[in-house]
Amino acid sequence: MQSVCIFCGSSSGLDPAYVDAATRLGRVLAEERITLVYGGACVGLMGAVADATLAAGGKAIGVLPDFLRRKELAHPRLTELHVVTSMHERKARMAELSDGFIALPGGMGTLEEFCEIITWAQLGLHTKPCGLLNVQNYYEPLLHFVDRMTTEGFIKEKQKGLVLSAETPEEMLAVMRAFEPIRVQKWVDTRARA
Repeated sequence: MQSVCIFCGSSSGLDPAYVDAATRLGRVLAEERITLVYGGACVGLMGAVADATLAAGGKAIGVLPDFLRRKELAHPRLTELHVVTSMHERKARMAELSDGFIALPGGMGTLEEFCEIITWAQLGLHTKPCGLLNVQNYYEPLLHFVDRMTTEGFIKEKQKGLVLSAETPEEMLAVMRAFEPIRVQKWVDTRARA
């Protein structure tokens, strides 16, 4: 992997462990010569992961919609900043630039970004690894929900493996490197309805 997209909060959260994990992840990316691709802001966990990557000598590429850049949220020291017109274009550009995806803790935007990229994997639009950095068990409810979706027949058992998880940045990168693309022939239920 040469580049990894990080989805994460524009807030820092209440537990200092979240900032610590973002900082550690940024350092690890730089040490392993993996380019950070992320939302381009200088605030919250987004700012923490970028600051740590840059401080450790790594590369950080931001992708920021113009309306957020105009609010002066753009990180001032990035290796590259791509200014785009919309949130949709932001996600597409981050996906183009990345060899894998990690979600740190975050809010609705982080959840939406991760769910969309997993959906693209499920549909066969990409075969890149997608992981949840499960800091302080933040993503346990989501992982249980993925199990429930599988049990209830909305996700195939094999597709559940698209959602990777680990507790530390080092473990997450190891899990991502070991990821084997998952292909499911029939993903749409074509049974006739009465």
